[in-house]
Amino acid sequence: MSGEGNHGNQSSQHNGVRKHRTSLPAPMFSRKDVSIWSILKKCIGMELSKIAMPVIFNEPLSFLQRLTEYMEHTYLIHQANAATDSVERMKCVAAFAVSAVASQWERTGKPFNPLLGETYELIRDDLGFRWVSEQVSHHPPVSAFHAEGLKDDFVFHGSIYPKLKFWGKSIEAEPKGIMTLELPKYDEAYTWTNPTCCVHNIIVGQLWIEQYGNVEVINHKTGERCIMTFKPCGLFGKELHKVEGYILDKSKKKLCAIYGKWTECLYTVDPAAFDAHKKNSDDRKGSKQSSVDEEPEERPPPDAESVQVIAGSELIWRITPRPDNSAKFYAFSTFAMQLNELEKSMEGVVPLTDSRLRPDIRAMENGDIDLASAEKKRLEEKQRMARKNRSKATEEWKTRNAALGPRWFQAGPNPHNKAQDWLYLKGYWNRNYSQLPDIY
Repeated sequence: MSGEGNHGNQSSQHNGVRKHRTSLPAPMFSRKDVSIWSILKKCIGMELSKIAMPVIFNEPLSFLQRLTEYMEHTYLIHQANAATDSVERMKCVAAFAVSAVASQWERTGKPFNPLLGETYELIRDDLGFRWVSEQVSHHPPVSAFHAEGLKDDFVFHGSIYPKLKFWGKSIEAEPKGIMTLELPKYDEAYTWTNPTCCVHNIIVGQLWIEQYGNVEVINHKTGERCIMTFKPCGLFGKELHKVEGYILDKSKKKLCAIYGKWTECLYTVDPAAFDAHKKNSDDRKGSKQSSVDEEPEERPPPDAESVQVIAGSELIWRITPRPDNSAKFYAFSTFAMQLNELEKSMEGVVPLTDSRLRPDIRAMENGDIDLASAEKKRLEEKQRMARKNRSKATEEWKTRNAALGPRWFQAGPNPHNKAQDWLYLKGYWNRNYSQLPDIY
């Protein structure tokens, strides 16, 4: 499928870790003594990617590494491949689309902005995939990724342009860009876009996160689609984290309903049973009047009750529980804790542009906040100088020097819906990393 490298050749492929770690080298810092308001009050309504934030508000991962968390529940792709019926495959792909954003739950630290030309790779033999990503544009910031099954059984790729806006009490992240999953066994391609994520109580109070918006997963071969709504919190927190929708055939007939919470689990059920359950719930809601009149953003909503399971439902996904030490380590999942592992065996294998080699992120992970802050400033200044030099260079020189443009991805139309995208150029896994930019 990829026409490069040998998936089984461990000597050239191995970037791996035999035994994955279960914690970070140092616990996170308290943010209580730092006022974010002094920085953000000048930025209301502005695009946040251009604002330098103090390192204390970061988590020790690059956005390229954070994107890799899409792959935590890769088993859902393998389940889709094992299903002979297209509706069963759509259930698995829809569950994968929801699971891909589940790692956002309680993650209030901001990942580091990737530097132009930064890359990140991950090979997970145990989960059956390898992944490569690259920061292909700085203004606007665009991250492109390409993952493939180790048995050539799937390709998952996309490009993300996260638009961050500050609205006074909250920061909203709209992840512009397309996700594409291809299953060669069935000659099928699925595309979708992610919901909007919002972090509340930025200035004062306890931070909390919600995701909202419609996600439409389209099977471009059969015309089937799954339309899901990530519900906003609502006035009393009743809808918090809820996801619901339907799988439709190409003539828009409801084939099954899908419901649950992106923080917990997802079920499918017959659409008539779901509609009846919803009508009953709405009737009960209408008869209850609440006297509470508080703006929901003032406090995090109470832990809403778990998902009410409708009779006859089938569980299609349940989140992997966070480890006991998660709160101490930036609310990371076990999978997230393993993303920045750097072992001796990786030296000379991963390119020098890999996120694991970023000194500011490494310093923060090791608990040295002053060094992390100094390195972050140095890298940002280095990037600014490189940009200045690039703009002075002639077009001819730019095209001759491969180190000045994206190395592993190229801008172009998505092959399935023609939307603007960044597509993998191949060659990364051949391990020939000459002419890479010096970014650290």
